[in-house]
Amino acid sequence: MNQLFRRKHYSETDTSTSLARVLGVWDIVFFGIAAIIGAGSFSSLGEAVFRGGPGVILLYLICGFACGFTALCYAEFASRIPKAGSAYTYAYASFGELMAWVIGWALIMEYSFGNIYVAFSWSDYFTSFLERLGMHIPDYLTCSYSEAKKAFLNGSENKELINAWKTAPLLGSLKFIVDIPALVINGLITWLCYRGVKESKNFNNSLVILKLAVIVLVVLVGAAYLNTENWTPISIETGKPSFMPNGFAGVMSAVSGVFFAYIGFDALSVLSEETKNPQKTLPKGMIISLVLCTVIYICLTLVLTGMVDYRKFDGVGDPLSFIFEKSNANVAWMELTVSFVAIVAITTVLLVFQMGQPRIWYAMSRDGLMPEKFQNVHPKYKTPAFATVVTGIVVGIPIIFTDKSFILDFTSIGTIFAFVLVCAGVLLLPPKEKIKGRFHLPYINGKILFPIIFIGGLIGFYIFQPEFFENLMNWGDSKEGEFRASIFFFILINLGLCIIAFLNNLSLIPLIGLSSCLYLLTGMSHDNWFYFGIWFAVGLVIYFCYGYRNSKLKNR
Repeated sequence: MNQLFRRKHYSETDTSTSLARVLGVWDIVFFGIAAIIGAGSFSSLGEAVFRGGPGVILLYLICGFACGFTALCYAEFASRIPKAGSAYTYAYASFGELMAWVIGWALIMEYSFGNIYVAFSWSDYFTSFLERLGMHIPDYLTCSYSEAKKAFLNGSENKELINAWKTAPLLGSLKFIVDIPALVINGLITWLCYRGVKESKNFNNSLVILKLAVIVLVVLVGAAYLNTENWTPISIETGKPSFMPNGFAGVMSAVSGVFFAYIGFDALSVLSEETKNPQKTLPKGMIISLVLCTVIYICLTLVLTGMVDYRKFDGVGDPLSFIFEKSNANVAWMELTVSFVAIVAITTVLLVFQMGQPRIWYAMSRDGLMPEKFQNVHPKYKTPAFATVVTGIVVGIPIIFTDKSFILDFTSIGTIFAFVLVCAGVLLLPPKEKIKGRFHLPYINGKILFPIIFIGGLIGFYIFQPEFFENLMNWGDSKEGEFRASIFFFILINLGLCIIAFLNNLSLIPLIGLSSCLYLLTGMSHDNWFYFGIWFAVGLVIYFCYGYRNSKLKNR
């Protein structure tokens, strides 16, 4: 039993690696922008706006706030452990082997399954861009089988998906429906990651500059078409103008789509062994990229919800080009420009995620929890070659039979869970010597401050939404029942944290990061938790059948 929670000790001065250290601060910032500003702004933003209305901007602020404190916790770990592996490596140092495996398994879900969603988004923009140029790919070659089937059975208004189901050729009794563009881009990105991090860096930096230029253009052009009445549409419940027309529960129901926009920043910590002076460079790059991206998301959300009624975003997979369509602002040249740059933007997300996953497997293999083959480094390109190829296969196969909505929820819950453990892990770290030039997480005693902040925030929320608290124990409500139950347990857990913080003088920053991430989990449905549980059950079986027996820490 002790073996399951035995911690691995890392040396802060051990920066040896078989990978190539070629990344500087601004390379890290650009990789961060590449990962964060992509599918979240060019795809899932539309679904988030539809669910939460203009009030979804509050959710972006909440997520940015939570990720900001989480980023500081990641930065503290990165300054202590300059090794690849991200939250997996950090959990090994703070919680022990079993929790390290759990986090590693969650990160496999985040990067691999996240890239499936991103590949689907890339395909949506690529095919719509070709349509605007007068080139048409058959609908049954631009979507997944399950997506088309679900749309047909549910009577969806998405004409492309219905047409794909109706026109697909038969292979025996099975309809041939497969998203070819998604498969192709996955193969190309896998090849680029295989060739080397330097080539990936140069390719990424040039695309990020183009992406940022067009986002600025979207904000400037869109500002001329704002209708401020769209920011206070008529509420479904009250019949009065409201910033949150679907209520606060409606805003929180968009948490998967909104949080998906932020999950890229933790991929930066995976690049520790390819970063120059990682203890200084990584923390700085992570924090700069997160602040820039939060500001960008707020600006984009204001433009989208100000230009077009939020209800029009139902099922829209390309929201930034949608707002310039004929039926909306009718700016044809912007519609075409955004469609093209969206392809560029989403390509950079694929690149960062596809770089992150092999390095997780590389780190786990080095500890004996994965087969030794995953440690193989290409002699010429200095990349984890075998792990990169396997990642391409793991992403490619599910593209054939899964769909976007399932993948989006599945990915977000795993990532938030990893963030929770990273923030909690910092609370377990011993004090360290301050060394000039390295990041040091400021210690602020949370003994009194955290209880004041949490209880004060609870009182403020009660004043803001008194009717929600009056019905807090009504869990049978079909619309808000699950959310109320989640909030109830969130409050209980945080009251427990207040007591622990008071007794042990815990640091305020990781406490706020932990509490914020726990709050984001309240937006997850029971289906999210069910599939999340299945995924971890499978992971535990693999660990006890292989990882536990082959662990280098155990055998040492």
